[in-house]
Amino acid sequence: MTEPDRLLTASASVEVPFHDVDAMNVCWHGHYLKYFEAGRAALLRAFDYDYREMRASGYLWPVVEAHLKYVRPAVYGQRLDVRAQLLEYENRLKIGYEIVDFASGERLTKGYTIQVAVDADTHELQYVSPPVVAEKLERVWRR
Repeated sequence: MTEPDRLLTASASVEVPFHDVDAMNVCWHGHYLKYFEAGRAALLRAFDYDYREMRASGYLWPVVEAHLKYVRPAVYGQRLDVRAQLLEYENRLKIGYEIVDFASGERLTKGYTIQVAVDADTHELQYVSPPVVAEKLERVWRR
């Protein structure tokens, strides 16, 4: 687990587009994973380990688990704040999410994803995160 005083967070702003809503003007449940991705990308960039850097380090990081809890629906045109927080990194990347209404701060959705390192050449699962992850996080924490 990550030390509480060293939790890394980031956020991304998303506006619910017309093509993400159904006939009832409610965002289809599957699109929330796309919004999680916007938050995850912001979080990974915060410690210089976005998808390009992952690949360059010799590892792929597939999402192997996702959990979502829907609290209130998002609707067309609603501006959302997608907050992402690194919860674990030693053996896997566990990222927690909270999607809130940008104006009110009201929670709409929460959840988490888990990604594991896979060697890009051999496709072997890594049971411990590669050292590059801790190295990049240490740089951020020393700032």
